[in-house]
Amino acid sequence: MTTHDGTDAHATISDGRAVLGIELGSTRIKAVLVTPAGVPLASGGHDWENQFVDRMWTYSLDAVWTGLRAAYAALVDDVEARYGVRPTSFAAIGVSAMMHGYLAFDADGELLAPFRTWRNTTTERAATELTELLGYNIPLRWSIAHLYQAILDAEPHVPQVSFLTTLAGYVHWRLTGEKVVGVGDASGMFPIDPATHDYDAALVARYDSHVAGRWNGPALADLLPRVLVAGQDAGRLTADGAALLDPSGALEGGVPLCPPEGDAGTGMVATNAVAPRTGNISVGTSIFAMIVLERPLTRVHTEIDLVTTPGGDLVAMVHCNNGASELGAWAEVFGQFAAALGHPSTPDAVFGALLREALAGEADGGGMLAYNYLAGEPVTGLTEGRPLVVRTPGSRMTLANLMRAQVYGVFGTLALGMRVLDDEGVELDAMFAHGGLFKTEGVAQRLLAAALGTSVAVGESAGEGGAWGIAVLAAYLAVAGEQDLGTFLTGTIFGDAGSVVVEPDADDVAGFAAFLERYSAGLAIEAAAADAI
Repeated sequence: MTTHDGTDAHATISDGRAVLGIELGSTRIKAVLVTPAGVPLASGGHDWENQFVDRMWTYSLDAVWTGLRAAYAALVDDVEARYGVRPTSFAAIGVSAMMHGYLAFDADGELLAPFRTWRNTTTERAATELTELLGYNIPLRWSIAHLYQAILDAEPHVPQVSFLTTLAGYVHWRLTGEKVVGVGDASGMFPIDPATHDYDAALVARYDSHVAGRWNGPALADLLPRVLVAGQDAGRLTADGAALLDPSGALEGGVPLCPPEGDAGTGMVATNAVAPRTGNISVGTSIFAMIVLERPLTRVHTEIDLVTTPGGDLVAMVHCNNGASELGAWAEVFGQFAAALGHPSTPDAVFGALLREALAGEADGGGMLAYNYLAGEPVTGLTEGRPLVVRTPGSRMTLANLMRAQVYGVFGTLALGMRVLDDEGVELDAMFAHGGLFKTEGVAQRLLAAALGTSVAVGESAGEGGAWGIAVLAAYLAVAGEQDLGTFLTGTIFGDAGSVVVEPDADDVAGFAAFLERYSAGLAIEAAAADAI
């Protein structure tokens, strides 16, 4: 069987020339196999959920490895079903995962505290103090904020901390023995100097000096993983690492791995948005926009994170903790309703029908208001979330208006954060969107264009997501010495890929503006709900 670009898929897989990408997302672990040119060959996945334990959002490390093995096994089964061969080796492997959070280990490599994910907002004091100290916005979810908060709280495990990493960095470490992270993932741990593509040395020194009286552990540079940029050698799969991923013993060691990256970086790659004046928006459990900057921002903004592309270029990131999960919960309820009426439908069919119904709603959602806040939301200053639907007696309660308000609610906080970049004069040539929300053609894309007031492109890879993006970064290892990442993406990966561009509709823009005005005023309701319930 050949792919659409003429690649012999069977030979590519059996000869070990295919490339494997794995991403640990918030609700799904996905593995994809691609050709060296990025053409998808097969995939496998495993659903998982974070847990709220002792007021902390977490995943157990057992769940990490159970999920990785299940996703890999499903991929291998898919390969065999499609091509009649079971892979034993690959040209390269890449690992990606949700960014930020806190994974602290002692000198023996033992986890000292349950993994604290990006969703946790318990680090306000640390983030505020570090932002003032460093003159650089340190968001609540960044790894350094979690570490410093643990120091401030004198948590018992702190004296034993010997190594701090991200989820992608942890998995890569276990697979290869290398304590490294990609520069994009590293930029969610501690500020990066775009000139050196490494942790900012001056800020590292300032931090070390500040904590000297409270901290007797390693210097920060020795505590954090080593930083690598896209295309650099990040180690090889060990025999133990291969057994972790594939207990059957079929997978061979020795496969090169690319630097592990965060989901923000793989989103940029998946949308070909790594050049200045390009941007992308990723919608999943969280929602975030990434804009590659031509120049640094003029001042510190607490709504804006400064991170990097996988190649190390500076990026302005508007990250919102709450994305499409509440919209998905509503779709599940309507699916149950359809089944109760004797008309069961697949989740995708229900979700698609509800999204299309949103286009029939009034431009402002009929006066309805929806908040998707399952967790706290730093952009709007809320430490806890309560999903809400609010309306006045005069609002028009219809299915179409309810669904339009729900979709608008997914984009509400993001739109507030993007206003800051508008005020900074940041300009965009192209904004790309990706994630499962955009699989239903023309709905979320149109309403996102209205929310941002700019054209939005959705490419053919929009539904592939971060697992495909990290597979592409792994494929880049083979040519990194010959061309930069942007050239590889434009020429090899996206050369003949199509996309659909939607311009903002004037009525939708005005309707969303009215919705956002209500949304901003109603944040007091959100705060009151969190206090009361």
